[in-house]
Amino acid sequence: MTKQSPMGTPQAAEPFAAQDEMSWRRYGRQMLLPEIGEPGQQRLGQARVLIIGLGGLGSPAALYLAAGGVGQLWLSDDDVVATSNLQRQILYTSADLQQPKRNAARKRLAQLNPNIRCYAVTAFAESNGKQLLQPDGQAVDLVLDCSDNMVTRQLLNRCCVELQIPLLSAAVSGWQGSLLLFDYRASAISANEHDPGCYHCLYPLQEEPILNCQSAGIIGPLAGMVGALQALEAMKFLLGLSSPAVGHLQQIDALSGRWQRVGLRADPCCPICRSPNPPTKKNHAMPIATESMEYRR
Repeated sequence: MTKQSPMGTPQAAEPFAAQDEMSWRRYGRQMLLPEIGEPGQQRLGQARVLIIGLGGLGSPAALYLAAGGVGQLWLSDDDVVATSNLQRQILYTSADLQQPKRNAARKRLAQLNPNIRCYAVTAFAESNGKQLLQPDGQAVDLVLDCSDNMVTRQLLNRCCVELQIPLLSAAVSGWQGSLLLFDYRASAISANEHDPGCYHCLYPLQEEPILNCQSAGIIGPLAGMVGALQALEAMKFLLGLSSPAVGHLQQIDALSGRWQRVGLRADPCCPICRSPNPPTKKNHAMPIATESMEYRR
């Protein structure tokens, strides 16, 4: 049931049948949760998610979304599997070396859950960004930013703002991880008293950070932890549940085991979600309100 196409053009997914014993065997543990049940599982089965980047974050996120029965997943990455990836990118094995990540990921997810549809699609770029966000002419429900470079992150944010598609972004480097969710739907923006702005409001600079995975290193389980949290927040969003990730930056220092939660506010001069004429100078960080949370062992 899993297919590949150049732009991920799907066929209609099969409806979830609660009476199907195999479906209950597969999803029954999460369907026992009162917040999910049969209606929630049906909702997940009808959901459409685009994952940009299939590395340390995209690997666990894709695995959990597929295992949880998210009906359609579009998998975007232009890299091939390298030996150095295997320390943290748990979608792949040594047998996948030198294979395109999107193809290897599609194959693995099909083995994990043949009841969903996965599409290996081209890498996200300026030329095809909006088409990937609307693979069959209809917008996806959610985009997961699991990319590893600022150019892609800024472009993805801009496209999501323009098309009013929610964006769930995560990042890891060294012992640090972060996660935040922007709900760009018009209905959500109008209902939000405290406008969190967009990704560009928080990170206005286009340059790559000095420290990244290649220069600073990365501890594998942190990528798995943050990627799994990204999948959790994605499922909560698709289920219509409230989430502390909406409009907040959640950060973890894995070395000390401490969490920090940061409330976001829009930059009134943002050229992406606000003013069409950006100012000549921008602050490197916008004003924020911070609430620290200690990780409980």
